[in-house]
Order: sequence, then C-alpha cells, then structure tokens
Amino acid sequence: MFPVFQCLKTRTEVSGQDRCPSRTTGPGRARLSALSLLLVALVLSGCKTTVVSGRNQFSHFTKIIDFSQFARTRNDAGATVLLSPPIPSPIPWNQVIVSWNANAPAGTFLDVEACGIAAGKRTKFYTLGRWSTDGVIFPRTSVRGQRDGDGTVNTDTLVLPRLADAVQLRVTLGGTNDAMPTLKLLGISFTNTKAPTTDGPPNRAAWGKIISTPERSQHGYPGGAGWCSPTSLSMVLARWALALNRPELNLTVPQTAAAVYDQDFAGTGNWPFNTAFAGSFSGMQSYVTRFDNLSEVEDWIAAGIPVILSTRWDQLEPGRPPDLDGHLVVCIGFTKTGDLVINDPATHPNRGESVRRIYRRENVLHAWAQSHHTVYLVFPEDAKLPADRFGHW
Repeated sequence: MFPVFQCLKTRTEVSGQDRCPSRTTGPGRARLSALSLLLVALVLSGCKTTVVSGRNQFSHFTKIIDFSQFARTRNDAGATVLLSPPIPSPIPWNQVIVSWNANAPAGTFLDVEACGIAAGKRTKFYTLGRWSTDGVIFPRTSVRGQRDGDGTVNTDTLVLPRLADAVQLRVTLGGTNDAMPTLKLLGISFTNTKAPTTDGPPNRAAWGKIISTPERSQHGYPGGAGWCSPTSLSMVLARWALALNRPELNLTVPQTAAAVYDQDFAGTGNWPFNTAFAGSFSGMQSYVTRFDNLSEVEDWIAAGIPVILSTRWDQLEPGRPPDLDGHLVVCIGFTKTGDLVINDPATHPNRGESVRRIYRRENVLHAWAQSHHTVYLVFPEDAKLPADRFGHW
C-alpha cells in the first residue's frame, strides 16, 4: 500500500530522463537558421513568441490565439480539421506538450495531434488527446501504444530521442447535430530535457505574500487517493470564483475529477485535460508550461496568481518513503524567508492535518525537477501577467 499522503494514479517522470525512449527524424543541420525559424514563427498571426537568451535553452512556450493561418478542411465525418503551418521553436526540443482552451458544448469534441520536424524531416502525426467537456458522447481519452521509430507519446507528451526544431499541429473539431466547439487557444510547451535550467535571483516581492485560496483535500472520496491534480485545480478555480464573484467556478473535488478524467490513463492526472477544463470557462485561460526556476513562480505570486506545481510527494518533506509518482500541489505564497507556502491536497484534515503546508525551498526544487518544472497556469483572460523573462508564458 502507498503511504497516506501519496497521490495515486497521477503520472510518473524521472528527473533527467525521457519517460519513454524513442527516435526522431535524425540530428543533422537544420535547413533553417534559428533567425529564419523565428521569423517564420512571427508570421503566424496571433502567435506570441519571445526571443530567448543564448543561455536559456531549456524550455519555451508559444501561445496561439488566432488560427487564420491554419488550413481548414472537412473530413469524411463532417468534422472541421485545422492544420497549422510548421511552427518553429526558438530552442531545440525533444519534448512537446500541447494545451488547448475551447468553448465545447456537450456533444462536441477536439482531437489534438502533433508532428515533430527536424531538419525538414517529419514524424507522423501523434494523437495528444481526444477531449470533450462531458466525456460521455465522445469519451475524453489519451491514446496509448503510440511508439514507433520516430517518437513516443507518454500520456500527453510527445517525446523524441533527438532534438527537433519545429512542430506542426492538427486539430479536429466535431460534434453531433452540427454542433461544433470553438477553439480559443493553443499553447505549445517546447522542452530540451538535455539542457540545464537557468538560475536567477529570487523575486523577494513574493516573500511574505500569501494568496487567499480555499483549502481542499483529495481524501474522503471514493477513488480520491488519486485526485491530487483535480483537487489542486478545484482550489485554484475556487480562488477565482471568490475573487471574480463567479460561483460557477467553485466546483467540488468530485465534480472537477469527473471533468478531467482520462479514460485510457484511468486517472485524473492528464496535464492538458486539467488545464483544458479550466480554460473552457468563459473569460478564463489555462495551459501547461515549464519554468526554469522558482523566481518565476515568485513572479506569479507577486502578481496575485497561484501556481500549480507538478512535483514528487516523497521529496517535498524529508523522511517520506521513496516513491516515483507525480504529485500536484498549489503554491499560494512564500514565507518571509523564501520557503514555499503550499496547499497540499494529499493531507487528511479529519486527522488534524492542515492542507496548508510550508515546504523548504530546496526540497520543492528537488521534488519539482521530476516533472522538468511543469506548472499549470490558471487565470482570467484580462489578468495582468508578470513580465515573461524567459519565454515561458
């Protein structure tokens, strides 16, 4: 049996390793220079990109909100298929995570696919998610067994064995009775797991700041031992429900778990399914990305926005038994000395345990490294975001 604090059925990553070995399209010299690739990216209308410094080669985030440059066709089933131009990354990458936000009424669905490109050579399109809000008419699911000589999909992440320089996306939108979802956002998180993260001085403006956020535990529900991700998400959505006077965002833990459940994964830890649910609410935006260091988390806390971190439960506090499972927690602030104030869903309030915990800075860094510093960002569309120093949001 797992220890009582543990989040079950989430996901596993090993720091510094790809979760599944695979192959991309070969190293070789890219046919386009880095500058040419960046110029191509800027042609994508509605595509936000940031020129990254030469020392920051770990991750990059590209956000697309205008899809006018995507080719639009209809398939034999009558669904709309959006095909992006090749989207270059300012950094070489061997992992990509795609997030999406859509207005998707019941009876509609999205299929999201990605193709890796290296030196002009392409992989096939891999399915990164089949998604709907209701999950009944069109089951919400990742697709297992996607492994070939060109790449591997680990639940929601396309993993390549060698570095690529671009990606192409294909999004299928469909539904019953001519109903159709409306795509609001695509977010692409590129990562080079072979590159080191950058370090930087802390943002002490966040030290001593706590963002009032409802505290909830994943325990006490049938199956709730595996619900760290939806519990974390429900806490953040409840925080915005109070701040924005929007009671529809204040969902129970079981309601949130049901809304993000991944049928194939048989759990609630699919990263983009969680952010897609948060981003399906009008006026809200949410996606998965990767940071370099805790100073970026501090930037968001200083801006008044809590951040969901993907960590390892056993490394958040010394003395816990070893375990590789991922664990989602909410950073709601920092102490006056720079340690993290965390709402940890894997606590038992009925045993006198507080959901709000203080974890030492170095322990969180160690635990967070397992996921390559993955975070969920959830915020109102009109929120004032912190300065994006490294191209991560």
